[in-house]
Amino acid sequence: MRAAPPPYRFVLMLELGLKILLSYLLGSLMGSMIMGRLVGGVDIRTMGSGNAGGTNALRTQGWMFALGVVAIDVGKGMIATGVIPGLNLPFAAEDPEISRLWLMIACATASVVGHVWPVWHGFRGGKGAATLMGTLAVLAPWLLFPIILIWAWVLVLFGYVGLATMVASVSAPLAVALMRLPHDQPLFIYCAVLSLYIIFSHRSNIQRMRAGTEHRNDRLMLFKKNRG
Repeated sequence: MRAAPPPYRFVLMLELGLKILLSYLLGSLMGSMIMGRLVGGVDIRTMGSGNAGGTNALRTQGWMFALGVVAIDVGKGMIATGVIPGLNLPFAAEDPEISRLWLMIACATASVVGHVWPVWHGFRGGKGAATLMGTLAVLAPWLLFPIILIWAWVLVLFGYVGLATMVASVSAPLAVALMRLPHDQPLFIYCAVLSLYIIFSHRSNIQRMRAGTEHRNDRLMLFKKNRG
């Protein structure tokens, strides 16, 4: 018969649960909603595409508003991944059986989930790309350059921000697979799962692209004349 867990096991598990909860609550602080309140009560979820992310913020409120949105959304991903896992909580002892890397990944995931389904804002959030980038800035900063490069390349070729974001997100697990496997399996799993989610969150963009109604930024396209 298997022995019962020691009585302090539940106390130690509090660390995992509380830090995931803190990361989720932090992720639920939407950059667009914070910026909207700072400028007088703007809710970009009622404007443009209805999304609470940086792209809709740029289209409806301008680049300064959008820059503040992205800074907040990226920053909370960085804090959730790089700060919260290392906090010394007075009421939850550090669990020696929990991998510190997996704890960081769990907190990173929770912050992205919070951004997408924010408890503070009626569970209506963004698509998670900016917060994901913030988590990767801590977990694997070397990934940022190829991701941003591919994002920019797709954007100037096709003009679709959503398409660029999806392709860039898929490039993350591919880069880890080519350069870091089999050693960085946790990072690969994280990038693979989150890239699938990013595609799922952009399903409405995919539908609009297929219908020919997706917004395209022609000013950023290098070869728009050749595309007619």
